[in-house]
Amino acid sequence: MTAPAPWPPPGLSAPARRALAGAGMDTPRQLAAHTEKEILALHGLGPKALGPLRAALTAAGLGFAQERK
Repeated sequence: MTAPAPWPPPGLSAPARRALAGAGMDTPRQLAAHTEKEILALHGLGPKALGPLRAALTAAGLGFAQERK
């Protein structure tokens, strides 16, 4: 059995970590319930944070939710 990926993922700035915690996203599964657009709308999370977040979701076998059309 592999160890779970660290949360929040390494490489995130302190404001990004605070934004996730403030939004109640304490696990990759909680993050995966949101679209990239929703995540980028959080104060403290910018495009640079998407790389580590995508990597954490991929490691957990997840991905961002899809935009609804």
